[in-house]
Amino acid sequence: MRIRSGSDEDQIWIRRFCSVSREAMAGWMLRLSAAVCLLLIRLNGCDAEENYCFASRASNCSQCLQTGKGCAYCSDEVFSGPRCDLYENILAFGCRKSAIITGKGSMSVDQNQKIQMSLQQSQVSPQQVSVSLLPGEEKLLDVEVFAPTKGPLDLYILMDFSNSMADDLSNLKKMGKELAKLVEQLSNDYTIGFGKFVDKVIEPQTDMRPLKLKEPWPQSDAPFSFQNVIKLTSDLNIFQKELQKERISGNLDAPEGGFDAILQAAVCGEKIGWREHSTHLLVFSTESAFHYEADGVNVLSGILPRNDEQCHLDDQGRYTRATSQDYPSIPTLVRLLGKHNIIPIFAVTTHSYSHYEKLEKYFPIAEVGLLQDDSSNILQVMEEAFKSIRSKMSIRAEERPKAFETQFLSTSGQVAEYGDFQFTPGMIGKFKMLLKAQRTVDKEPVCQMDPSDKEGTMRVKPTTFNPAVSVRASVLCPTCSCEQNPTQNSERCHKNGDLVCGKCQCHGGWLGNFCNCSAADSALDANQCMGPGMTQPCSGRGDCQPCGTCACYNPEQFEGPFCQYDRTQCQRHGGFLCNDRGSCVMGRCACAEGWEGDACECTKSNQTCVDSKGGICSGRGSCVCGRCVCLDSSTELTLTCEPNFQFQLGACEATKRCAQCKAWKTGELKDKAKCDKCGFKVELVDELKESQKVMDSCNFHDEDDDCKFRYTVENQLSSKELLIQMLKEKECPPGGLLWLLPLLLFLLLLLALLLLCCWKYCACCASCWQSCLALLPCCRRGRMVGFKEDEYFFHQSSITSGHLDTPMVRTGPLKGPDVVRWKVTDNVHREPDHPAALATPNSQETINFPISLRLNRTFNESLSWGESVEGEQLSREVSENLNEVYKQIPGAHKVKETSFRTQMNSGKRKDYTIVDTVLSAPRCSFKDIIKLTEKNVQSGSFRDLKVVPGYYTVATDREAAGAVEFQEGVELVDVHVPLFTKEQDDDKKTLLVEATDVPLGIAGIGKRLVNITIVKEHVSSIFSFLQPAFSCSRLDRANIPVIRDIMEDGHAKVSYSTRDLTAKNNKDYVATEGELTFGPGETQNFIPVHLLELNERDGLMDDGRLRQFAVDLSNPRQGAKLGRHPRTTVTITDNPVPSVVMFKRTAQTVSSSDHVYTIPVVCTPDHKDPVTVKWRAKALQRPDLSGLLKFGPGETEKNIVIDPEVLRGHVQQKPLQLELFDPGNNASVGERKTTLVTITENEMSQIPQQALQQMGYVSPKATSPGGYLLSPENVTARATGPRNIHLNWEPPPGNPMGYKVKYWIYGDQEKDADILEVKSPQAELTNLYPYCDYEMKVCAYNAFGDGYESSMVPCQTLEDVPGEPGRLAFNVISPTVTQVSWAEPAETNGVITAYEVLYTPINDDQKPVAAAKKVMIDNPKKRMLLIENLQIAQTYQYKVRAQNKMGWGPFRDATINLASQPTRPLSIPIIPDVPIVDAEEGEEYDRFLMYSSEMLRSPSSSKAPSVSGDDHSFLLHGGSTTHNLSSSPMSTLSSAYRGAGASFTTDTSTTYYSGSGSAIRQVGVAGGAHTTEVVMRRRPESRGGVEENIRDSIVMGDAPGGFVDFGGFMQSSQSRFGFSQSAAVRGPARDVSEALFSLDRVLQEARVSPGVPDTPSRLVFSALGPTALRVSWQEPLCEKPVLSYCVLYQLLSGGELKRINVTDPAENSVVIHDLLPNHSYLFKVKAQSEEGWGPEREGVITIESAVDPSSPLSPVPGSSFTLSTPSAPGPLVFTALSPESLQLSWEKPRQPNGRILGYVVSCEQLHGGGDLRSFQVSGDSAETSLTVPDLTENIPYKFKVQARTTEGFGPEREGIITIESQDGGALSQFSSQSAVRREVFHMPAEVDPALSDAFFSDGMMMTTRHTEAGAMVTRQITRGVVQRSVTGAASVTRKMTYES
Repeated sequence: MRIRSGSDEDQIWIRRFCSVSREAMAGWMLRLSAAVCLLLIRLNGCDAEENYCFASRASNCSQCLQTGKGCAYCSDEVFSGPRCDLYENILAFGCRKSAIITGKGSMSVDQNQKIQMSLQQSQVSPQQVSVSLLPGEEKLLDVEVFAPTKGPLDLYILMDFSNSMADDLSNLKKMGKELAKLVEQLSNDYTIGFGKFVDKVIEPQTDMRPLKLKEPWPQSDAPFSFQNVIKLTSDLNIFQKELQKERISGNLDAPEGGFDAILQAAVCGEKIGWREHSTHLLVFSTESAFHYEADGVNVLSGILPRNDEQCHLDDQGRYTRATSQDYPSIPTLVRLLGKHNIIPIFAVTTHSYSHYEKLEKYFPIAEVGLLQDDSSNILQVMEEAFKSIRSKMSIRAEERPKAFETQFLSTSGQVAEYGDFQFTPGMIGKFKMLLKAQRTVDKEPVCQMDPSDKEGTMRVKPTTFNPAVSVRASVLCPTCSCEQNPTQNSERCHKNGDLVCGKCQCHGGWLGNFCNCSAADSALDANQCMGPGMTQPCSGRGDCQPCGTCACYNPEQFEGPFCQYDRTQCQRHGGFLCNDRGSCVMGRCACAEGWEGDACECTKSNQTCVDSKGGICSGRGSCVCGRCVCLDSSTELTLTCEPNFQFQLGACEATKRCAQCKAWKTGELKDKAKCDKCGFKVELVDELKESQKVMDSCNFHDEDDDCKFRYTVENQLSSKELLIQMLKEKECPPGGLLWLLPLLLFLLLLLALLLLCCWKYCACCASCWQSCLALLPCCRRGRMVGFKEDEYFFHQSSITSGHLDTPMVRTGPLKGPDVVRWKVTDNVHREPDHPAALATPNSQETINFPISLRLNRTFNESLSWGESVEGEQLSREVSENLNEVYKQIPGAHKVKETSFRTQMNSGKRKDYTIVDTVLSAPRCSFKDIIKLTEKNVQSGSFRDLKVVPGYYTVATDREAAGAVEFQEGVELVDVHVPLFTKEQDDDKKTLLVEATDVPLGIAGIGKRLVNITIVKEHVSSIFSFLQPAFSCSRLDRANIPVIRDIMEDGHAKVSYSTRDLTAKNNKDYVATEGELTFGPGETQNFIPVHLLELNERDGLMDDGRLRQFAVDLSNPRQGAKLGRHPRTTVTITDNPVPSVVMFKRTAQTVSSSDHVYTIPVVCTPDHKDPVTVKWRAKALQRPDLSGLLKFGPGETEKNIVIDPEVLRGHVQQKPLQLELFDPGNNASVGERKTTLVTITENEMSQIPQQALQQMGYVSPKATSPGGYLLSPENVTARATGPRNIHLNWEPPPGNPMGYKVKYWIYGDQEKDADILEVKSPQAELTNLYPYCDYEMKVCAYNAFGDGYESSMVPCQTLEDVPGEPGRLAFNVISPTVTQVSWAEPAETNGVITAYEVLYTPINDDQKPVAAAKKVMIDNPKKRMLLIENLQIAQTYQYKVRAQNKMGWGPFRDATINLASQPTRPLSIPIIPDVPIVDAEEGEEYDRFLMYSSEMLRSPSSSKAPSVSGDDHSFLLHGGSTTHNLSSSPMSTLSSAYRGAGASFTTDTSTTYYSGSGSAIRQVGVAGGAHTTEVVMRRRPESRGGVEENIRDSIVMGDAPGGFVDFGGFMQSSQSRFGFSQSAAVRGPARDVSEALFSLDRVLQEARVSPGVPDTPSRLVFSALGPTALRVSWQEPLCEKPVLSYCVLYQLLSGGELKRINVTDPAENSVVIHDLLPNHSYLFKVKAQSEEGWGPEREGVITIESAVDPSSPLSPVPGSSFTLSTPSAPGPLVFTALSPESLQLSWEKPRQPNGRILGYVVSCEQLHGGGDLRSFQVSGDSAETSLTVPDLTENIPYKFKVQARTTEGFGPEREGIITIESQDGGALSQFSSQSAVRREVFHMPAEVDPALSDAFFSDGMMMTTRHTEAGAMVTRQITRGVVQRSVTGAASVTRKMTYES
C-alpha cells in the first residue's frame, strides 16, 4: 500500500498559522498537532486501500467528484477539514449532510426483446444497454444467449494450391455429394465458398524465371498469392462445377503464404459473401508451415512495410498487394478473425501438425484436424471440428473503450475462465457481465482522457455469435452547479476574493484560506518559515514563499509546514520502509489497516494465534505481533500454547504415569525422585466433570492392585500447568473369592478334558494345537504381528538394491487395521570399544535423509518415466508440499531426487504410488523429522498432498525408522529396510531390525527382532556397465558394453536381461536375456540388442517422447560381484549416435619398475569410421605428455603408452592425472574423462629394514609408531549437500594422533588448499560452493609429523537452486512490442534447465491491475523473449527466474513503461530462435507461440520443394536475419597428423562475407596478403570471479603487391595444420615443434612475479542507499601474505580519482558514502604484498536514486548484486590490409550479461605522439571486425576494445600491433625504444616442398609483449614475415592452433 499526502488541504492549518500574529504561535501549534493526529488517523483507516479522494489534491468541487466513486465535496463555508474526501470521512470531520455534494452513475436497458426459441438463429437479450459510470464505479448486467441446434452456417474452404497438394485437390473434386450431405447435416441454412493460395510471387518464395512464372509445374497454373474462387453460395451445383475447373500451381520454399489469404478472407466480407446472422467457419487446408510477419524472407525480398489489414481483392478475386506489404502477424490474425466472428479450422497433415497445434491455442475458438496425405478424410475432419466448436463457449467484449474493464461471471457469481460456459444448443444460457470504469489509465485520470477513450459502444457476445449486446458506455465526469454562481468579493474572503462552493478563491496579491494575507507585505519576513528550534527557513529544504508558506524542493521526499519531515526516514523493518505495510507521513509510519507498530511490523489480526478450540493462545499466553508468547510451563507447548502431546498417544497416555504416581504412589514412577519430576499437580475429587468440558477423560488399570482408576485432563486458564482431577475411589474387584473355588475346580477338570481331546486329535498338527489353545480364554494371545524370519544372510556381491523387503506377518483375527512401527540400526555387531563406534559424528553436519511416503493415488506407468508430463507435475507437487512442511526443520534444504514406485506385498495398497525423496538437513534433526513425518502421515496429508496413513520411512546413513500398515483381512506386508551398504563396511556386518510398537490397532508384537548379516566375500572380478546410460540409433544394432575389473584372473560369468521402460518389446526392440562368459584376461564384452524400425503408423503417431529400455546385470558367479553400474538405461534415437570414449578406470596404479606405463581407454562399438580423441596430463603442461588416440572401425580398446623416462623429476607421491579431450566429430567423451595414475616404488624391498626405519618408513604390520605414518586407505568422498562433502577412510597402521584433510577447488593450485584437522577417520567439509568440483587428500600425523598423503579423491558438491538471473535488458521495438533479455545467473549452482518469465500490468503503487502472464522457456540457451501487443503507455513489471534440477531460484524483476523509452526501427527482423508471446486480449495469450526458426525448416517427408541443408548465410545491411538458400555444399577438409612430441590437426573452411566494394580490398594475382594466426589456449588458474581464457595471437604482416576490388566479397580460409616426421631426422616439423615449445616457455615465464598478489576476485556491490554502497571482494591468490588493499573510484565520465587504503588485510570490504545518485562509477581494487602491488579488479556500477522507484535499476536497500556489465571481448586479431591500414576483429564477450549494444575501440601510439582515435562499432554478432585506416609503418599502436550493454561498459581488451615494412626479405626489428621484454626465436628457413607448404617465408621473427588490461592479463605476440609469392586471386589466411 502506498498513501500519498501533501494535498492543498494539507496547507489549511499552515496558512492559518501564517495569517496570525507571532503572539498566537503557541496556540496554533497546538491546533496544528491535533490536525496532524487527525490526518494520521484518517490515513490509518482506509481499509488497506489508498484514499484516492484525499490523495487527488482536488482544487475545486468538480475535480473532486471526477476523482472517482465515493468522493464527496463539502461546500460548507465554516468547514475547516479537507473538503474533498470520502463521504464518511467528511461527515466525521463535521460537515453538514446538506452541504455535501456527491455524484452517482446510472445504467438503463434501452432494448430488451425476449429470446424467441422458435427462431433458429443466434440471439442475445437484452439488445441495447446504456451505462454511465463514475470513475472507479462498476455495474452488473444479466445477459441471456440462445444458440440454435441448426443455425445459419457460412463455410469457406481455403486450400493450399502448391504442387504437393495435387492429390488433395483431386480428392476434394470427387467429394461433391459427400460435401453436400455434410453441410445439410450441419445446418438447414448454409452457404459454401472456396479460395486458394500459394505464396508471394517474388524471390525467394517463387521461381521468377519466365518459363516457371508461366507454368511452375506441368499442367499447372501460374503462381499467385491468394484468389477468391467461389463466393459463398447456397447452390452446391455451382460450387461443384466451378471447383472442377481449378488446377494446381507451385512455388519454391516450403512455408506458404496462407496468412495473407486468411486475412483477406476475413476483411473482404462483401466479396467473400459472409452473412450477418450466420456462423462463420473457415477451413484452412495445407501440408506446409506458414510465413508470418518479419520471419526473414521478406527482408531478402525487400518487402518491409507492415500489412495494412485492408481488403485488396480485384474483380477476379486476386490479392493485389502481396508483393508490396508484409505477411500479417499471428496476433493480427487472432484479432481480425475475432472481430469478424470467423472460426478457423486448420486441416493439416502430419508434416506441419505441430506448428498449427501451437497456433490453435492462441485463438479464442479454433480447431486443428489431422489430414491424411491425400486429404481423403477432410470431411470427417470438418465434421469433428464443428462438433467440438459447438461444445465450446467463450464470452468477449469487442470494441471496448480504453477506460472500461469487463469481467464475465457465471450465474453463481464466480469469475468464469476461458471455455467455462457450458451453453447447450437449443437452450437459453445465462451469464453476468461486470462492467467497471477505471479511475486512471497509465496514471492519467479518465476524465482527462480523449473522449474516444472514455466513451463508446462495445459488443458483448459469445465468440461464435454474430448478434451481440450493444453497450453504450461512458464515463460520468460530473460538474458542480455551485461553481457557476460564485459570491463575488465575499465578506468571508475579506473582500479580497470570491467564495466558490464554500471556499475562497483569492484575487491577485492575496493569499491564505480567507485571502487575508498580503503577499507584498509578508514577502520579506523569512522568520515566518521557521518553526521552533529551527535555524534555517523551511529547514533548508525549500523556498520561503509569502505568508510563511514553504515550497519544498522535493515534495515527494520532504513535507510538513516547514519541510521538516523526510518521507524516507521513518522506521524500517526488514530493510523495508514501514515494513512496506504503510506510508511515511509527517515523520511517522501511517500503517495500513490491520497493521501496527512503529515500523508497521505487527499485524493486528490474531488469526495466527487461534488454538484448536478457537481460543487465543489456549489462555496460556498473549498474542503479540501475530505470535503467541506463552507463559513458562514445564510441559512442552505448541505454537498456540497448547500441550504438545504426541499425536499418536494423546493426553491420557502422556499423563498416565505421572497421574498414577502422584495420586496412588504406584506405577513406573512410584519412586519419589522420579515422581517429583512430573510438572503438574493432581487433585482428588469425588466426582469427575463431563467429558465435553475437559480436554480428555481417562481410565487405566493399576497393575499393582488390580484396580481401575479414572481422571480427567483439562487446561487450567489461571495457571501455567495442566489440571488433573482424579476420582478418589478406585474400582476394585470384590475381596471374597471362596465362592469361586468350586467353579475353578470345575473349570480345571473341563480344561484337562479339552487338552486331552486336542492332544488326541491334533497331535499331528502343531497349528491345530495352537488353534485349540487359542480358543481358551486363559491361553488366547489375540492378534499378533511379527517378522516372518529370524535372520537373513547375504553376500554383498549378490545384492543389487540398497533395500531389502523383509516380510512381516499377522496372526489371529484379521478384522480391523494395525499400524506397526519399526526401526533398523546398522553395524550392531561392533563392540562398544570399536574405533568406528567410538567416533562420534558431527551433530550439525548436513546429511541426506531418504524419505518414503505412500500417496493416496494409484500408480501408472508414466510415473516411472521421470521426464513424463504427469511425472514432472507430480514431482513438482510433492516438492512444493514437502518443502512447506519440512521448512520447520532448522537448516533443512529442499527435497530432491524424487521418484515413484510401488510395493508388491502391501496388502490392499499394492497399486498405490510410493514416493521416494531425499531431504538434506543437520544430523541432529533425525527425531524431529520423524515426529513431523508421523504427524502429517497420520493426518493424511502434507498440506495439499494426500498420503495414506500408516506408512512412512525416514532414514539416515546409519539408522532408519518407519511404519507399515496391515489393512483389514491382510496377513502379510513387506518392510522396505535400507541396508546402508558402503565401501567402508566391515567384512561382516549385521543390521538389527526391530518392531517397536503398535500405535494403532490391538495387535501385540510376537517376533520382534530380525538380524540381517552381509558378508564381503573375496572378489575375483567386478562386473559393471561402462556407463549408466547409452544412446543407440535405430539404424544400428545396439551393442551394450560390459566391463570387468580383474582382481584374480580366471573365468567369470554374469547374467543379463532387458526390461521395458518407455520403449516396448517387439515394437521398439527385441527383448533378450542370457549370460556373458569372460575368459582369463578378458575385460570387456557386449550384450547385443536388436532394435526395430517404426512402422508407418507408429511413425505418424509418434509423440516425440524418449523411448528407453533398461538392461540389468545379475547373478555374478565364480567369485565375481556387481560394480558401480549394474543397470544401464538405453535411449533409442532416430539419428546416428556418436561413439563414447572414456578411460576404463577412474584410478589405476603402475610401478616405477615398469618399462612403460599403459593406461587403457575404451570406446563403444559399432562405429564404421575411425574415432579420434586427444589426451594430456592435466597438472603438467608438457607436450610430451599429450597425444592422439585413434580407434579403427569397430575397435573398442586402446592404450595410452607413457615412457617412464618422461616423468623423471615428477614427484612420485603425487598421482598423475590424465584427461581426454577434443574428440572427433563422430565421438564424445564419457563420464570417466579423467583418470588418476599412481606410481609406486618397488625398490624398497631391496633396502634393509633398519635403513627404511631411518628413512621414516613404517612397516604395515607395525603396531607402534616407528616413524612417519603411511597414507590412509580407501578414502571415499560423498557429497551430502550443496555445500557439504563427507569423507571416510581407513586408519593407517600405527597410532595416529589425528588427521589432516586438504581440499581445494578443481583447477586451483594445491598449495593454496584449505586444511581441516580432525581426530577421527572421517571429516565433514562445509561452506563449500554448490555444484563445484573439489579435490581432496588425507594424511595422518603422529609425533614425527605429517605422514604420507593419500591419493587425490575428486568429488562434486550437490546442486542448489540457482541465484537470480542477471539484470534485465529491454530492446523497445515499438510502444507495444519489446524484446526482453537477461543474463544467466551469476551462481547457477547446477545446470540451468528452464526460465520462467512473468509480466504484469501495474499501477503507480506497484500493484497489479490485471492478471499476470506466465511464459515457460524450456531451452536455457534462449534467454530472450519478444512480447507483442502490450497495452500502450501501460507500466509492466517483468520477473524472470531460473530453474535447475533442484527447483526454481529467486526472481529478478524490473519495471518499465515502453512509452517512455526510445523505440527502435520496426524493420529490425526477429532474431531466430526467440520465443514470441502476445500480450493482447488477456488470458489466452499466456504461452509462447514457437521459435521463429521452426518456420524455416521444411518437413523431411514433404513433397514440396525443400531448402538445402547447406549452411550458406547472406548478411544484409539493417538486420541480422539469416535465410537458408539452396547452393553448392561448403568445402570442408579434415586430416590429422601425429608429429614428434606434439599433435596437430588440420581443418580448412571457407566463409563468405559481404560488404561494400570499397571497404575491403583484396589480393590480386600479382601478389596477396598471407596471415597466419597461432592461438595459445591455457586453462584459467582460478575459477573465482569472471576471469576467462585469454587467447593470444601471432599475426603476420602484409607482403608487397597490388590490391584489387572484389566488389564487396572477401574470401578467406582458416587452417590448422601439422606435420609428421620421425624424431631421428631433424626437419621443419621438428623445428616448428621446438619453436612452439619455446614460445610456450616464454609465455610461462611472462607471469606475474611469484610474490605479487593476483587480481582480487568476486567483486560485489551492495546498495545501502541512493548515495552509499558497500564494495567487497575476495582475497587474491598470493604466495606471500597480503599486507593491504587499495580501492580507487571515480565517475565513469571523468573527474577526481578518490582512493581508500585498507591497511588491515583481514578486511575485505569498504563502505562509500559520497556517491552521486544516477551516476556511473568505475571502481578498482588491488592488493599489496611485500613484493609490491598486484593487478586491479575493475567494476562499473550505478545507483539509481529513490526518485524513480519504478526504474529497473533501483536496488532494494541492503540487497547484493554482482557486477553485471559485460566481460572483456574476445582476443584481438589483427590482419594487415596495406602498409597504412589493418583489420581488427574480436569475438563476443564470453559473459555478455545482457544484449551487447556495441563496442568502443580506441587507438593510440604506444610511445606517445599522435591523437587518440576512437571508433563506435554497433552489433551483437559472434565476431565483429573494424577496418582502421591512416596508420604509419613501423610504429607500435595500442588498441583497446570495450563492450557496452544497458548496464554500461565492461573491462577493456588490449592489444599492441606494429605494421612492419618488408624490404626484399630483410626482417625489420621491433622498435628499440620499447621498454618491455622481448625474446626472439626463429622459425625454419626452408621447408620440404613435399609438405606442400608454399607459405613459409625465408625467415620469421617473433616478439612477445606483456600488457595489463583491467582485471586480466593479455599477451600479444606480433610476428613479421617476408613471404615469397602466392598464386591465385584471393588472399589466404592461416590459423595455427597449439594447445597447452
